[in-house]
Amino acid sequence: MRRRTLLRSSLVLAATCTLGLCSASAADTSAKKRVLILGDSISIGYTPFVQKMLADEMVVLRPMRGDKPENCSGTTSGVANIDRWLQIDGGKWDVIHFNWGLHDLKHVKPDGKTSDLATDPPQATVEVYEKNLREIVAKLKATGAKLIFCTTTPVPEGSMKVYRTDADAVKYNAAALQVMKENGIAVNDLYAFAKPQLQKIQIQPANVHFTKEGSEVLAGEVVKAVRAAVK
Repeated sequence: MRRRTLLRSSLVLAATCTLGLCSASAADTSAKKRVLILGDSISIGYTPFVQKMLADEMVVLRPMRGDKPENCSGTTSGVANIDRWLQIDGGKWDVIHFNWGLHDLKHVKPDGKTSDLATDPPQATVEVYEKNLREIVAKLKATGAKLIFCTTTPVPEGSMKVYRTDADAVKYNAAALQVMKENGIAVNDLYAFAKPQLQKIQIQPANVHFTKEGSEVLAGEVVKAVRAAVK
């Protein structure tokens, strides 16, 4: 009789766990703060390190295409996709860490493909960038999440396949910082952080992307900003 009772109790417990009612991992996940990272390939590089560093504290997600990270590209793409991105995994974000810039300031050909010529226009002028950013920020604020804008990282000197200049990075960052100031949004200044150590943390020669070790260094700054936001 005792054996039957124990067996019945075990079956009930197993069924309960199957429903997720006794799942410690599920309970832990639901109790954690939820963080959304939005950005281009620079953020794609540091997101896995942020997820690892915050694994015990927060759930950190970013846009994905299947099993691959989705590049949020420029602000034009941001305006078109922000509603979808905010609903990832049901939404309800505690913190959103976001950046746009490197794609906006890159130069493009008339057909929209990337250009290595200074005479071709940027994907989005700084005026269009600011306008798009304001539209995106309005939707981010509506979520009620703590917001952190990450400045666009430096463009190194030297010839590259895609034409960009560091002067434009400074100009676009200035426009973005004005928008953030007006909206009371915190700033994670990765431009200022990365600038003095580009030779050590960026891919060489002349590449806007970062080495694996460099991405991990940037992740450390992202983690500091996110933790500060939820204090």
